[in-house]
Amino acid sequence: MSLAYGIQLPVQSRSTIYAEPWEAAAGPEDLLAVARAADRAGFAYLACCDHVAIPRRLASAMSTVWYDPVATLAFLAAATERTRLLSHVAVVGLRHPLLSAKQYATLDHLSGGRLILGVGAGHVREEFEALGADFERRGTVLDESIDALRAALGPDEFPRHHGKLYDFEGLGQRPRPAQDRVPLWVGGSSPAALRRAALKGDGWLPQGDPRDVLPDRIARIRRLREEAGIEGPFTVGAIAEPLYVGTAGWDVGRRTVSGPADAVAESLRVYRAMGVDQVQVRFRSRDRTELTDQIAAFGAEVAPQL
Repeated sequence: MSLAYGIQLPVQSRSTIYAEPWEAAAGPEDLLAVARAADRAGFAYLACCDHVAIPRRLASAMSTVWYDPVATLAFLAAATERTRLLSHVAVVGLRHPLLSAKQYATLDHLSGGRLILGVGAGHVREEFEALGADFERRGTVLDESIDALRAALGPDEFPRHHGKLYDFEGLGQRPRPAQDRVPLWVGGSSPAALRRAALKGDGWLPQGDPRDVLPDRIARIRRLREEAGIEGPFTVGAIAEPLYVGTAGWDVGRRTVSGPADAVAESLRVYRAMGVDQVQVRFRSRDRTELTDQIAAFGAEVAPQL
């Protein structure tokens, strides 16, 4: 079985950890060009992050540029044909599940069933406090939010959920999602996140785990699912080191995997051997054209070897 590949979009989030200098002056037209290039190159998904507001203490590192995932993915859905649309990750505890369900069901409906709902607990205390959400209990809130979203994104026009935090019945929402079951991937690498992914998710989105820790975490997820008697498909993810296909001719950084297509493919095939199903890739680039060229080269030269 081949290794699927997806991409976290540039421009829509500009943390200093990964944003390239050219992104500072980029905008919607650049997002469109990258999304269309990824769609043409066979990328499994485009991903968009989720933050509502960044406090001053974190702004210098995280920046305050975080596009809304629903608006951004809907914008790109109209410009793409095949690639799926992933929230990586939606901090669903910041919003009532019925509100999130309305937004994401509409996105799935408009895109013809291309949504993957990635969810996570969040980490910015001030963001929760400003929105009246419970930061200390965000894990508990996320657990129930997943259950409520399962109901609200299911086939029933009048979904039902009776929990400790959320309670609804007899409230209709249309349009329904185009998919019978929207895939729900759980993000995070803490013990609680691994357990949540195993027992409540259709997939796992690790938090940039290095290669040496992935096998143990994948084994733990599989063990938890087996012990709970959970069967069915489950998508294991990974985030690769930065990539550059070919000879860069500039300093792409010591962590970047670069070189001919077969060398890049060989490096990524290690993930498949670990039991990873999809890998999220990122390319070093000095401008939009270099990025779209890298995406095209990856699709044409590296992907067939995965």
